Amino acid sequence: MGRVTERRRVIRIRDGAVSTRPDTLVAEEPLEIRLNGKPLAITMRTPGDDFALAAGFLVSEGVLGRADELANIVYCAGATEDGSNTYNVVDVTLAPGVPVPDITLERNVYTTSSCGLCGKASLDAVRTTARWALADGFGDGADSGADGGSSPVRIEPETLSVLPDRLRAAQRVFDRTGGLHAAGLFTPDGELLDLREDVGRHNAVDKLVGRALQQGLLPLSGSVLMVSGRASFELAQKAVMAGIPVLAAVSAPSSLAVDLAAETGLTLVGFLRGTSMNVYAGEQRLALRTAVGGT
Repeated sequence: MGRVTERRRVIRIRDGAVSTRPDTLVAEEPLEIRLNGKPLAITMRTPGDDFALAAGFLVSEGVLGRADELANIVYCAGATEDGSNTYNVVDVTLAPGVPVPDITLERNVYTTSSCGLCGKASLDAVRTTARWALADGFGDGADSGADGGSSPVRIEPETLSVLPDRLRAAQRVFDRTGGLHAAGLFTPDGELLDLREDVGRHNAVDKLVGRALQQGLLPLSGSVLMVSGRASFELAQKAVMAGIPVLAAVSAPSSLAVDLAAETGLTLVGFLRGTSMNVYAGEQRLALRTAVGGT
């Protein structure tokens, strides 16, 4: 829709010299997600892949898990008083027979581009709503899907070490703005399967997961999720809910993300920079050549 970036006038100062020039900025606009016509959530996002974002959000909420559970997603016409369409409101219609969650005032939440749905979820909530056990992990999801739990993922640390550069090389909008997070799906051999960019890293993950849902690819039990920035609880939650067994980030995880990874069997890697990395949980999926010891 041509709304991913916008131009703004900026005063540029370089070594004391002052000039004016246009600058390319990443666009940030609100997206309201409605479920069967009722408001559910608002997120600040970069426009684009809005239907996938909404679908992925509902996967992380435990509402959707298969493509046939999704009837339709549309932009809401007449989203403003004058009847024009802002393309900032989407309505998701579930297929007949798919349970509709209880939408209360407490659930009707606002999420920023930086923190996700803060305080909304808990370890117990993720454990009880996850549909798939992570491949060779410790979860006991009710539905292992076509591949969940039967195809263990093993990845070399050397393969992990090249993922940040491959993620960065594929960020086309970042090159123009310098203001976007990225989330990429890789094979255990390091092949890039899909990449999405957004002002919010959790939105980028939702866009990835939503596209996979629409293509009938869930659970993503043979993939590795690589994200820019830190690994928050929300990102670990989204990985678990999509059946992704490995989550890697270039920065630090939160303590709750580590707790969730340990409980569900998610492999969680942080501070992935070059050949250095910290493995916080799920080391059984890494092909480590030396014994892990110490206190």
